[in-house]
Order: sequence, then structure tokens, then C-alpha cells
Amino acid sequence: MLSVVVEHIFLLVLVTLISVLQNAFFATKVEREGKEHHANTSAFERVSCTNRNCMDSYPTFLAVMWCAGLCLNQAPAAFAGLVYLGARQKYFVGYMGQTSQSTPGFLFGKRVLSFLFLMCIVGIFNLLLVRCFGNDFKDTVETIATAASALLLIP
Repeated sequence: MLSVVVEHIFLLVLVTLISVLQNAFFATKVEREGKEHHANTSAFERVSCTNRNCMDSYPTFLAVMWCAGLCLNQAPAAFAGLVYLGARQKYFVGYMGQTSQSTPGFLFGKRVLSFLFLMCIVGIFNLLLVRCFGNDFKDTVETIATAASALLLIP
């Protein structure tokens, strides 16, 4: 029984753990910048602000990724989660340089979050269709979601 449950959430768990490692990397960068350049430099302020911004969106990311994975399909949700982590890394590195370099990562991250949110809505809507009318379009929707997740790679 437990192996069946783990099988259905394994990819989501894996992406969640990778995101925890990324958060630790960001925190280490803030700590290192604070020790090397003291806490009142502009470089420290940029790194600290970037870390706060990433942490502010982190609960939203986890919620929509898990909801999309549980309500619809874990594979495209986990793939979108990995793409989001890449966008967040781009945002973090871009913000450490010039703040204008962080915009592409930020906008791409918003697009991935929107895709995950849409997956959540479709999964919940399909569940309601099953409950109310007995129609299950999950196979069709999973196929569309899997194909659409590849579109996230288009800039």
C-alpha cells in the first residue's frame, strides 16, 4: 500500500527535495556575502533581497506543484517544478548582477506558476465532472498536460 502511494508522488518529492537544496544554496550565498562584505553593502542587500523574494514565492510554488501533481499528473507537474527551479536560479543569479538581468527569470517563473495553477484547476474540474456526471477525462487531460509542459521551454 505504501509503495503505491510513494509511486504516485515520488517525482514531486524529488523536486521538493531539490528545491530545499536550492534554498540552502541561496541561504549560503547570503551568509557568505554578509561575512565577506559586511551587512551594509549594496551587494549584500541585493543578495538578501533576492533570497527574500525567492522565499516569498516558495510556498505558492510548492502548493501549486503538489496540487497539480496530485489532482492531475505528477510527471508534468514535476517537470514544470524543475523548470521553475531553473527560472528561480536564473532570477537569483541575474539579480546578483544587475536587477534588470533578473526580469527574464522572474517572468519565466510566473509563467510556470500559471501553468501549474491551470493544471490544478483542470484536475479539480475533472474530479468534479467525475463526481457529478460520471465522466472522466483524466486520460485526455493528462496527455494534453504532458504535451503542454514541453511548451514551457519556449522562451
